[in-house]
Amino acid sequence: MIKSHVLGFPRVGEQRELKFELERFWRGEATQEQLLSTGKALRQKHWQAQIDSGLDWVTVGDFSFYDLMADHIQLLGCEPARFDFQEGQGQLERYFRMVRGQSNAGTHARCSLSHGTSHDSSSGFALEMTKWFDTNYHYMVPEFHANTQFLAHSQNLIAQIKEAQALSLPVKVSLIGPLTFLYLGKFKQDWKNADPSPNADTKPHPALDLLGDLLNTYAQILLDIHRQGVEWVQMDEPILSLDLSPQWQAALDQAYSGLKACGPKILLATYFGSTQGQTSQICKLPVDGLHVDCVRAVEDLPLILDWLPNYKVLSLGLVDGRNIWKTDLDKALQRVHSAFGAGKSKAQGQEQRQVWLSSSCSLLHSPYSFTDDQVVNPLVNPWLSGALEKLTEINLLKQAVQADLQGLERPLFVKNALQAQSSILENRANSPLLNNAQVAQSLGSLQSSDSMRALPFQARQALQKKRFDLPPFPTTTIGSFPQTKEIRSLRSAFKKGQLNEPDYWTAIKAEISAVVEFQEEIGIDVLVHGEAERNDMVEYFGEQLEGFTFSANGWVQSYGSRCVKPPILFGDVSRPTPMTVEVARYAQSLTHKPVKGMLTGPVTILQWSFVRDDQPRATTALQIALAIRDEVCDLEAAGIGMIQIDEPAYREGLPLRKAQWGQYLEWASRAFRISASGVRSDTQIHTHMCYSEFNDILPAIADMDADVITIETSRSDMELLRGFGEFKYPNEIGPGVYDIHSPRVPRLREMVRLIRKASEVIPAQNLWVNPDCGLKTRDWPETEAALKLMVQAAKQLRQESSQPRGVGSIVEVLP
Repeated sequence: MIKSHVLGFPRVGEQRELKFELERFWRGEATQEQLLSTGKALRQKHWQAQIDSGLDWVTVGDFSFYDLMADHIQLLGCEPARFDFQEGQGQLERYFRMVRGQSNAGTHARCSLSHGTSHDSSSGFALEMTKWFDTNYHYMVPEFHANTQFLAHSQNLIAQIKEAQALSLPVKVSLIGPLTFLYLGKFKQDWKNADPSPNADTKPHPALDLLGDLLNTYAQILLDIHRQGVEWVQMDEPILSLDLSPQWQAALDQAYSGLKACGPKILLATYFGSTQGQTSQICKLPVDGLHVDCVRAVEDLPLILDWLPNYKVLSLGLVDGRNIWKTDLDKALQRVHSAFGAGKSKAQGQEQRQVWLSSSCSLLHSPYSFTDDQVVNPLVNPWLSGALEKLTEINLLKQAVQADLQGLERPLFVKNALQAQSSILENRANSPLLNNAQVAQSLGSLQSSDSMRALPFQARQALQKKRFDLPPFPTTTIGSFPQTKEIRSLRSAFKKGQLNEPDYWTAIKAEISAVVEFQEEIGIDVLVHGEAERNDMVEYFGEQLEGFTFSANGWVQSYGSRCVKPPILFGDVSRPTPMTVEVARYAQSLTHKPVKGMLTGPVTILQWSFVRDDQPRATTALQIALAIRDEVCDLEAAGIGMIQIDEPAYREGLPLRKAQWGQYLEWASRAFRISASGVRSDTQIHTHMCYSEFNDILPAIADMDADVITIETSRSDMELLRGFGEFKYPNEIGPGVYDIHSPRVPRLREMVRLIRKASEVIPAQNLWVNPDCGLKTRDWPETEAALKLMVQAAKQLRQESSQPRGVGSIVEVLP
């Protein structure tokens, strides 16, 4: 009656083996066979960890070389036709071209760096990427057209099933559900006439016209899985935690009614939030089991216990897959027993409910392990739980419940482990590390004026234009420049004590000087120092703030081979000393052009850390905001006239249900304004936001009141900018004119076209020209080529805008 499993497992490896093998493959230093072998070794290691921890199934289908949504594009046979794949091109080659925008897997991007030539059509652009719900993981967005067709390509999935079965492992297959796959895709057409969001009730969403064909393809895949003897398929439908319109709710019934007879049993998995509004419907679906997130949607459990028939399996997500604090096992056990207690007894003629124990969501969002971590504060380390430790927690719950259900005494090792975990939780709750009286006093003394600039934007804009005297379409970058092997080696040697501090800073200053000189040479208008001294945009600041600790190997995947090591925010936050002032002062001393001070904003530091769960997130955000405010004021005092406070995670933090948006947006915008509002009116505050859908929260973005906002828009072909124009966004804006997540160097004409497109909806006097994001992950040759073209594109637009009306268009000579 009690079984255990997880919804997914981290795939990059304990030492990020997948990341490094992927990057070797992309550089041409490893063969396809070597890459595939690394993937196989990681899968088998992770399956074995699940079995060794006492789980009843290993999860197959959760591994990916880049992204599961991209995997499903190939699994479902709907690679976009614009890539114009030729007969004979290998599946992996096509895959990496879709996700990275390059034509040849295993080789460098084929581009002429002097002219920026590459793919001369949309086939060169990678798939758009955006955030996976409210996480920091990015997924590749499927593209749909009216003529999109689906065709089952189950070979790779079946091969992984056979791989696990050859090891005599019990297999449960994991798939992204058809509704989630369809909902998260984009129906491509002209951006000015784009269809409403998937939740719009005004007319049927065009993607739903594809549902019938998609379901036939899923049915074939399920039959292929069933032929391999697989009993259970986990079908992930996280969109059930969103506000779904009636048309999508109706599609849910259609989908699972059509799949019920395809062979394997279906465990419908929901996570990340409450299903309320859909809960009753979900309980009635013709599926064999339901997984509920008992961490983020515990309020659903009483309803599900009441409505879910006893003959259906109930999977309880009791262990948090998205944070790193040890589970309150006593509370989790109470929920398990409530699930059994709610079932009808056999004396009433019905079977007792079958309950499974699991993680709340995939452990993809958790580090591999914190065991024996020598970097984490030793007083904090016992509070932490990585993926391996979470497997152990699930097994402890299972062992305890099995004994309870049989009326037996719990095994001694289980009793001892439960008592030890309870003591750790008590120690954490009472630790003096958590609270700082001075921080509490600062929060209590905040006034409404602390979150407001002295003058409105129009008045500030006039003062800033006079102070900086920038040309039309001013050019800048987002902050970071390529982090070369030499820079990483410098930081590593300094961290290990192999390089003394004076020599380290001499080398870092040389890197800063070279970056400033390069920017001046190519004609960028507003410079940055390049961030050579920074490891990660959140980790760097967390290392200098009180209330944080760090791990040696707490990596989680962000996208592709990109991994981040989130800081562990365990206590009240404060800033003991300035963090960036001397570096910014030095960079500004090298040039007469403005150099931006570069900071990470309070919401992003909050979102991209593993955050304490013992106080409201709003309180923690305000603590961080006060620390950043101190840094902003010190930068201004040091002569820095432009300060960028990045908030790429602002949209990511938005609750999944619209009813909860207002409260979040109020405190998130207030936190940003507190961090930015201690400076003079002629000091220009910038912010940057990453791939997200902004159109539904534009009033809140305007409420942040940044003088300049830069956003990622190139992969969506400026589609994201449409809403800013319709909203008449009042402040200045820099829509990204080329994609930095791909090694592809754009053509000049492409950037010119995007700037022109932007100027159709945003007044030219408010437009900046910049890349989509920071350049940290790029190589220098492609960076130099792309930035030179970007400056050239801005100059061409300046020429065009200065032409008298009635004069014909400038003749373009474009590479």
